[in-house]
Amino acid sequence: MKILITGGSGLVGQAIQETIYLQRNNDDNSYINNDHDYIFISSKDCDLTNINDTKEYFSKCNPDAVIHLAAYVGGLFRNMSEKINMYEINTQINYNVLKVCDELNINRVLSCLSTCIFPDDTTYPINENMLHNGPPHFSNDAYAYSKRMLELHSRLYYENKERIYNCIIPTNIYGKYDNFNLKDAHVIPALIHKCYLAKKNNQPFIVNGSGTPLRQFIYSLDLAKLILKVLFEYYEKDPIILSVSEENEVSIYYVANTIAKCFGYENMIKFDCNYPDGQFKKTADNKKLMDLYPDTTFTSIENGISTTVEWFNVTPENLIRK
Repeated sequence: MKILITGGSGLVGQAIQETIYLQRNNDDNSYINNDHDYIFISSKDCDLTNINDTKEYFSKCNPDAVIHLAAYVGGLFRNMSEKINMYEINTQINYNVLKVCDELNINRVLSCLSTCIFPDDTTYPINENMLHNGPPHFSNDAYAYSKRMLELHSRLYYENKERIYNCIIPTNIYGKYDNFNLKDAHVIPALIHKCYLAKKNNQPFIVNGSGTPLRQFIYSLDLAKLILKVLFEYYEKDPIILSVSEENEVSIYYVANTIAKCFGYENMIKFDCNYPDGQFKKTADNKKLMDLYPDTTFTSIENGISTTVEWFNVTPENLIRK
């Protein structure tokens, strides 16, 4: 079976590559089969915003299945400052990928959403059935609506053309190979980079916002293993949340302190409340996941951050996305 992965050079794509490598070298076929051929593509290989380029490249690769990870993403600042780009670019990418897959008779597509696309005014914990129950938080509404349309588009193909097109909904992802650029990184890589620079320059470690918002974080290698399981085993129409449990939800304050401890710089943290916090919480219910895979385990936030900081510290600067 030939499997094409869009967004192959990103955080999750690289985690899937590492997972496959580790499992093949450890003779562990619990998520993969050595007969499968994985093709990882990035924007350097194919412009997914161009439907002709997309069709030409997919046709050349001729995959049996697609894991669709590619997206135009960023942290809170980019979500708020580039709303038109967030909506238009992601909508173009998602439409082109699904349309081309259908035209080329590729019957299996697993696409990646995010818990940030759920309604803002809701009850907690949120579950898969609540995705379209109200508008998302204003800070990331453009990105959220483009991702909601990806879920709808997948479902329409599932219902009307019997394609196995469905979606995963991971919570906040972090790990090695992330984007650490301070202008558009997500919270954990941004804080790691900021703490590194603060210690290097002997300055305070400034964290934007109050530190009070709560988030569930999933380590990228844990998510990679689950994606490979879901690709081959989860064929239901509805999306599935991939997340740690509610009990593992942590504050940004705790995350910042955990990062500072890894750098030995915990006494130099300052929270700047002049910056917005974004959505206070988006607690997700992982009951569906745990019912399907009750033996699933997750890397603790402490161990995951420690591993990520260690990777950041030993990886040459030219190999880190800054």
